[in-house]
Amino acid sequence: MPRRRTPKKRIVLPDPVYESRLIELLVRQIMRQGKKSLAYKIIYDCMNQLADTTQQEPLAVIEQAVRNATPLLEVKARRIGGSTYQVPLEVRPDRGTALAIRWILTSCRNRAGKTMANKLTQEFIDASKNTGNAVRKREEMHKMADANKAFAKYRF
Repeated sequence: MPRRRTPKKRIVLPDPVYESRLIELLVRQIMRQGKKSLAYKIIYDCMNQLADTTQQEPLAVIEQAVRNATPLLEVKARRIGGSTYQVPLEVRPDRGTALAIRWILTSCRNRAGKTMANKLTQEFIDASKNTGNAVRKREEMHKMADANKAFAKYRF
């Protein structure tokens, strides 16, 4: 974290096929060791499978899945007087989206299945129906924030 000034936000350009910033964010999170073309292939295969299985627009399913997995509250550790409190805070929209994408991809990677596109398709379907590990993670985060709302006075 820089001491002098906060770094400028980088503008994410939309992906070439669907013209969506969300798809580009997903591609950048999936990418390993700079292999962006492979990440694009995984995402577009997943979107084709979503269109086949749900008979809906795949971009709408993905947006609904990310919206369902996005947390509204999170807890941060704050040290006050020698003891550490878990202070609940509201989540900024860009951070909430980043957390949702991260949780969807980690639960997808932990899922058993053949290919990454298949696992990602199933995870998007589950998250769009308000089930799945990413949504469960969001619910745990909200429960933790609700349990520690007595420490909300220590917000910073």
